Amino acid sequence: MTTPIVIIVVVALVLLVVAASTVRIAKEYERGVVFRLGRLIELRGPGLFLIFPFGVDLLTKVDLRVITLEVPPQEVITSDNVTVKVSAVIFFQVVDARAAITRVFNFVMATSQIAQTTLRAVLGQSSLDELLSGRDKINQTLQAIIDQQTEPWGIKVSAVEVKDAELAPTMIRALARQAEAEREKRAKIIATEGEFQAAQTLANAAQVISTQPAALALRYMQTLLDMGSNQNSTIVFPIPIELIRPLLAAPVPMDSVPAVSNGPAPPEPVQGSMKPGRG
Repeated sequence: MTTPIVIIVVVALVLLVVAASTVRIAKEYERGVVFRLGRLIELRGPGLFLIFPFGVDLLTKVDLRVITLEVPPQEVITSDNVTVKVSAVIFFQVVDARAAITRVFNFVMATSQIAQTTLRAVLGQSSLDELLSGRDKINQTLQAIIDQQTEPWGIKVSAVEVKDAELAPTMIRALARQAEAEREKRAKIIATEGEFQAAQTLANAAQVISTQPAALALRYMQTLLDMGSNQNSTIVFPIPIELIRPLLAAPVPMDSVPAVSNGPAPPEPVQGSMKPGRG
């Protein structure tokens, strides 16, 4: 009785081992790359599938989800000879599981190395201003180059983002001085443009007033009215001579004014000597 029981137990254990090594399950986002006696066969999954046990079939599961890969900080010398530490992040996914396993040893490590070398090469051709202000263009260039390099491996790079750019303290102070000088330059330009516009407007107003003397008089009157609101100060205000010239004219004497009559004046008598005639 003991021997048959032992045999049954051994057979059951063997069947369990065979079943455990034969029955496999792949999730929805996974694919099974199977090598049968060293030869690549069709993909397995998702779901339940069977493989040959005892080393006949070798299974490698590949995740098809988007992988986020962080590129460690890289020291880059820009085209204007500025040393900066730049880190980035890459978003990629496997679109061909068989190529990702058979064409590259470790596709994650290979993608990371390609990203690091490409990051140094691209940023080395860019200036510091382009790195700080034109990241969108740099990101697109990095994505295109890395995706082209990893395409034979069955990997699709969807996005590359420059994460951080760390400058030396001396360079930060230099950039701060440059930004301050730039702001001062803009302030001076704006102030100069304002003075130019004000001077041009005053010149136009003076041209209009010079053609209309009454406008000048009204302007002086308005100024006197504005200053008259303050009763606690004495103001000496110059008045143009043209405004008071009519008041300074010499008065005309009454004798020199000709009399005005309603009718014609009588003829003046003719003065002369009268000679007697001969009778």
